[in-house]
Parts: sequence; C-alpha cells; structure tokens
Amino acid sequence: MGNIHGGVHAGVWVPSLTSRQSGAYSSNCARWCPLNSRCVNATACRCSPGFTSLSGDVFTNRLENCDDIDECGPPLAVSCGKFADCQNTEGSFYCKCRPGYLLASGAKAFRNESENTCQDVDKCQRKPRLCKGRSICINTQGNYTCRCPPGLELNLSDPNVCSDVNECTSGQNPCHNTTHCLNNIGSYECRCLPGWKPIPGSPNGPNNTVCEDVDECSFRPPVCHNSTVCVNTVGSYRCRCRRGWELKPGFQNKQMNTTCQEMSFPAWTEPPGIKSQGLSHFFKKVQVLRRDFKPALAQGTIQGLIEGVDELLQTPQDLEALPRSEQRRVATNLLAGLEDVLRNISQALPNGTLTFSASAGTDLSLKVQEQGDRNVTLSLNQAKMLLSLDEVHESSDSGPSVVGLVSTPGMAKLLAEAPLILDPKQQTVLREHKGLLGDVSPVLLSDVVSAFVSNKDTQNLGSPVTFIFSHHAVMPRPTQKVLCVFWEHSQDGGGHWSTTGCRMAATGDASTTCQCSHLSSFAVLMAHGHVQEEDPVLAVITYMGLGLSLLCLLLAALTFLLCKAIQNTSTSLHLQLSICLFLAHLLFLTAINQTKIKLLCAIIAGALHYLYLASFTWMLLDGLHLFLTARNLTVVNYSSVSRFMNRLMFPVGYGVPALIVAISAASRPSLYGTPTSCWLRPEKMFIWSFLGPVCTIISVNLVLFFMTLRILQSKLSSLNSDVSTLQNTRMLTFKATAQLLILGCTWCLGLLQVGPAARVMAYLFTIINSLQGAFIFLVYCLLSQQVREQYRKWFRGVRKAKAESEKYTLSSRAVSDASTPNTVGSRSAPTALP
Repeated sequence: MGNIHGGVHAGVWVPSLTSRQSGAYSSNCARWCPLNSRCVNATACRCSPGFTSLSGDVFTNRLENCDDIDECGPPLAVSCGKFADCQNTEGSFYCKCRPGYLLASGAKAFRNESENTCQDVDKCQRKPRLCKGRSICINTQGNYTCRCPPGLELNLSDPNVCSDVNECTSGQNPCHNTTHCLNNIGSYECRCLPGWKPIPGSPNGPNNTVCEDVDECSFRPPVCHNSTVCVNTVGSYRCRCRRGWELKPGFQNKQMNTTCQEMSFPAWTEPPGIKSQGLSHFFKKVQVLRRDFKPALAQGTIQGLIEGVDELLQTPQDLEALPRSEQRRVATNLLAGLEDVLRNISQALPNGTLTFSASAGTDLSLKVQEQGDRNVTLSLNQAKMLLSLDEVHESSDSGPSVVGLVSTPGMAKLLAEAPLILDPKQQTVLREHKGLLGDVSPVLLSDVVSAFVSNKDTQNLGSPVTFIFSHHAVMPRPTQKVLCVFWEHSQDGGGHWSTTGCRMAATGDASTTCQCSHLSSFAVLMAHGHVQEEDPVLAVITYMGLGLSLLCLLLAALTFLLCKAIQNTSTSLHLQLSICLFLAHLLFLTAINQTKIKLLCAIIAGALHYLYLASFTWMLLDGLHLFLTARNLTVVNYSSVSRFMNRLMFPVGYGVPALIVAISAASRPSLYGTPTSCWLRPEKMFIWSFLGPVCTIISVNLVLFFMTLRILQSKLSSLNSDVSTLQNTRMLTFKATAQLLILGCTWCLGLLQVGPAARVMAYLFTIINSLQGAFIFLVYCLLSQQVREQYRKWFRGVRKAKAESEKYTLSSRAVSDASTPNTVGSRSAPTALP
C-alpha cells in the first residue's frame, strides 16, 4: 500500500495518494511531474503544500512548475504579532522575535500570532562588555547605547569607546585669564600662570581659580642685582640699570640677570687727518670732561660740553681755511659725537625739562621722564619739535626716556656750499616740470638742529616727527625752492644734505614746518635750482637750422630719386637716410610740444623714437657699405657688395628700429611722452632704449671708419699713375670723414652736455645737428661731379624751355602786331566814304 500524505490548500486539509496507491496510475506519471508535486490519477500532477502553479494545484501541462508560496508577503501576509517578523521558507514559514527580543519559553521560532510571547532582553546585562573603557551601557527597547561620563565623548570611529575631551584646546573651559588650563583624563584644572598666585580665598586648581600678579620686586633677598632696579611687570619682572649706570659688556637690559656698571663718558675722538689747532683744543676739553665725569655731575658736564661746541663754532679759527670736504667731515664728526654723548649722559639727569644755553646761540632742550604724557614738545629760540615716544619705540619700563633738541647756529659756517641730493621722486618732478635740473646751490635759511632720543633705532618711524623752523623772511623766485633737509653721513666721514624721508608741510615768509620719518640733524634751506630754462638763442638756431635742413633734405631726396646717372646702392642708402631724417625733423618741429593729449604725445614720441633710430640704422648701413666698397676697390668685387647690400639694407634699415620700438612700447608704454615734450622719459633707464642703440652704432661706425681709412691709406700708397682711381679713393676718404662728422660727432656732443662745458656743448650740438640736412646735400649732391652735371643739364633744359617759351610768346605777339593795321583799316574804311 502507498503512504498517505496531506497538505493545506485554501485552508482545507487535502489528502493525496502516491503513485503506488492507485492501480490506474500510469507508470510514466511520476517522470514528468515537476519538483514539489505529486501524481494524481496517473494523468495529472498536484503541487505539494506550500507550493502552487500558474494553472492551479492540479495540472496536466508538462511545462508547468510548482513555485513556493510566500506566506509572509501579500496577499497572505501572515501576522506574527508585536516585536516579531515573519520568515518565509521553502514550502512553509515561521515567526521569529526581532533582534533584542526573545520568546518567554526560550524557543527560537513560533507558528502564529497566538504563540507570540516576544519580550525585550537587557543587552547590557547579558553582555557586560558591549561598551568599552569608561563608557556606560544603557539598555533601550530592543537595543542599547553607550554613553560617556562628563569630560569624555564617544569615539567617532568606534561608538562603543569614549575618548577624553581636551577642554583646554576645545575652548570649553571657563578658566580665568589669569590662569592656564591643564587637561586631565575626563576633566581639567585651572592653574595660576607663572608669576601669578591665587587671590586670597581662591584655590589653585579648580575651574573657578582666579589669580593675581606676584610682585617679585618685593621678594627678599632681591631678585635683581644691586646695580639694577627691579621693575615688576604683569606675571614677571625685569631688571634695568639704575639711573647713572649703564650695562656691563655682555649683558642686556631688561633681563632677569642684567648687571650694570657706573655710567662713563662715551669715547669721542677728532676725525683723522684733520689738522686744526682749534679742533684739537676742543677735543682736549672733551677729554677733560670725560676724565672728570661723574653721573651725579651730569648736568655740569652737559653745560661744559655745550659751551665748548659753542666756542669752537663761534671762532672756528683755522677750520674755515680747511678744504670744503674736510670742513664737512668736521661737521659730521661734531654732529654725530655731540648727539651720541648727550644721548648717553642725559640718562643720568633727574626727571623733568632742562635747558642749556651758550653765548653764541648753541642751545639744548632736554626732557627726561619715566612716566607721563607720551607726546613731547621741545622748543628752542628758532625751532620746535613735536613727537610721540610711542612712535620712536620708547617704552616706559626701559628706564628714563630722554628726548633732546640741540641747535648749533655756528654749524652753518662748516656746511656752506655742502652738496644737496634730492629725493628721486622730487628730482623727477623738477625735471618734468622745469626742464633739466642743473647744479643745485643750497643756502641755509635756518639753524642746524639735531634731534635724538634714548633709542638709537629711529630710521623708520611709524608717523613723522614735526619740526617748526623760524628763519629770516624769504620770497622764493621761480627757480628757487624751499626744502626740508637732513644731514646724511657718508662712508668717508663727510656728508651731504638730503631730502629723503622729509617733506615740507607748510611754509611762510619766516616759518617752515617740516615732517620727517627719522631723526637726525635737520635744517631748512633755499635751493637755487639753476634750472635750465629754454635758451632763446638755441631755439632760434634750432628752428632755423632744422628749417634749412628740411629744404636741403628734400632737394637731396629728389636728386637721389630723379638723377639716373648716380643711382646705385650708395644712392639708395643716402635716399633712405634723407627720408628718415626729413620726417624726423619735420615731426620734431611741428609736434614735439603737443603735450595736451597724452595718447597723442605718446604716439609722437614713439614715432620720433622710430624715425631717429631708423636714421642711425641707415647711417650704420652706409658706413658698412663704405667699408665694403673700400675693401673691394676692383670692378670684379663691386657687384657682389651691391648684391649683398641690396638684400640686407631694407630689412635691417626699417625692421631693426621697428623691433626695438615695439619691445620698448610693449614693456614701458607709459614712459613715452613727458609733461613738457613728446619724447622718452628718463625714469627706469628708459632713455637708454634710444641712447643704447645710438651709442652702439656710433662705436661700430668709429671702428669701420678707422678700418676704412687704413684700407684707403694702403690703397693710396700703391697707386702711382691711375689718376681716376686715385680721385675715387680720395673721395671715399673725404666722404667717410664727412659722414662721421655729420652723424657721429653731433650725438657725442649731445651726450657730453654735463659740467661746466654743458652750455658750449649744447650750442655745438644744436648747430651741427640742426644742419645735418644741409651737410648731406652739400657732400652728396653739390660736391658730386655727376650731380653737378645733371643740375647743369636740368638748368640748361629749364633755360631752353624758358627761351623757347619766350620766343613763342614774342613771335605770337609779333604776328598779333602785324595783323592789327589791316584790321583797323578794314574797320575804318566805311567811315571814310562820303
């Protein structure tokens, strides 16, 4: 007998028989029934419980399959109840508690909702080490979480681990600003800073600690050396020298280990190489003051020093006989030495304002203070100074601050005719607006005053120091300018007046206000600028000479172009040179002063730059051609020279100047055109974009000139009877010399317009340069026999044409006169009849 099986189908238990239970079964039935099915009556198949086919439970189609029924999904969606989920299996299903929950019986699964006894499990108790370290496990409904105690936080990479929070760096600590934060694991402490202590009643450590400064200067034994004074600072202290004392070598001021010694008079010696009895006598007095100096007697020492300087400058004796350079060395030594000595020994003076005077007008005003107003004003008879101690880097804890202003009227005798060097910007302004600045002759208007403070580093102040000078009334002329200057020392011990770092803020008839960004020796002077105004004679020579040159260049160009007999490579070079010079001179005459429109002025300057460079380039090519011609004075080689020059001259003659101007304009377009003329500016060496090529061409032409002369000299010595060749060679020599004179020497004269001979060079340059066209016409046209013959032909042709015209006019008039009587007779005949 076969086994009996059953299955749930549509809620009904359906019994089924295996193939052995029916004798009607076909022996082949089980072979084609699919997996998870059984034979029915040997003709059909039925899906096992939990499976179904597309045709239903029973089917006869051999292509059908029995697929699992998902009881957990729609449409059945078996409900397992609270805290449980349905789990589908092959042909069946079961219910299982969710993670964190277990059945009360301890079973793993159940069949339906009525069997659901799922309840929460305390994970923290079952697994005590879920949370690591100092983290605390907190059970939640179906899960758990790890929490950290105060001062710790969950680790981002492992949420089960707590990491320490550094309150000192995270900004979460409430430590007072008198304490510093000390981080601990899970907490922090507030400890007093070094040099601080907890205020009474405040503990040192908890986060509510408040501290106060420790006055180290009250400690016993003292913390500073007995040669210093203790200065308590916030959280620390410093030791500075006592008044009248100075640092020992090897120590620094305002340090905890500072050690000082009693102040001494600084070394001050006379400048070497100066032979003067008066100066030697003064320095003997200085040595006596230095020998007898005591800090307690500093006031008397300063008075003696002021009187000694005053006596020396009042009666300079043999100092005025010294050369000017040595007088400036003496003045530099006196100014620097006096400032250095006063800066040092004044720190031994008591606080307050002191004034020292001498009979000849040498005055000193000093202010010594440790605390008080940081803005200081010092006044003398002829000068006043206003400065801020904060701007000269004077701190109130570095000892007494010394500010001094000393006036030495007699110093003007030694600084007479001292050179003046203007600030580069001021020099540029004077050049642009007043023409070329010649030698400047400064005249002192005020006393020479020296300003100093305790701090030696006063070269770059944050804000300027103001000086107000009183001086005799002046009314500057157009070529004069009132300047604020200082005495700048040079490496050789001398010096000069300079305007760098100083500016004139205001000026009146008898008063001038200056502002300077450094401290030194200052004065107000009148600069007689000897500005080179436009010379009317030079202007007349320029316009007349260039006008004549334009006419001559035009005639020369027409000659080179129309005279067929002389047309060759040399003539082509002269033609291009004449055209370039003609256009350059014409543009110079008509547009050099068109400065109102900046863009137009820049274009004119660029055009002049190009045309004059092109002229010099053609001069170079002409010199090269002359050299090659002299080297190849045979008919055989002459054609090769001509072919070489014809290929070379136009690309070089016009291309090279165009390249130079293009590079100059691209790199510095703003330097074309000045406020007074349409030419190149001198700033940033831009003028050398013209002078550089010009000097190079002149140098090359000089070399070619001497090489040409040498070749011609050897050629002349080898000629005896060939008169024609001799004449040609001599003509080449003459033309080479003339060409160098015309196009080389003129610009050399232009570069030599410096020093006493500047005016003479200016006249020579103007005369020769403005007559270039005339010289070219003279040398290459009037002195050429072929050109003169052509001129004669042209003149004969003109005269012949004029004569024929006159002859034609006379013959026409004669014919007219001969026909006039007949005409009159014929007209009057009728009136004669009665």
